[in-house]
Amino acid sequence: QVQLVESGGGLVQAGGSLRLSCAASGSAFNINAMGWYRQAPGKQRELVADIRKSGSTNYADSVKGRFTISRDNAKNTVYLQMNSLKPEDTAVYYCNIKRGLSVYWGQGTQVTVSS
Repeated sequence: QVQLVESGGGLVQAGGSLRLSCAASGSAFNINAMGWYRQAPGKQRELVADIRKSGSTNYADSVKGRFTISRDNAKNTVYLQMNSLKPEDTAVYYCNIKRGLSVYWGQGTQVTVSS
């Protein structure tokens, strides 16, 4: 089993920045991809960004140029730096880990962007 602990959410004004962190522990070896998803009220959960063990990244079009995902393989930690935040970025953000055929989710952290 893999345990995920997220941190860094909160309330910020439009144009501001936040940094999310997600640390994996337990059987946190051979992790393939690490990423962030988000779910706004009344909407489906969507991919924000993910990063492979190789370092290759993938971003949702809506966050390209504003968000940056990174990972520290030694610490089994993934980060999401969010700049130029917009009210439409308001959502619960979930950390996601793929290890082999297994997928693990964090408990979610609220990000609220006020206009």
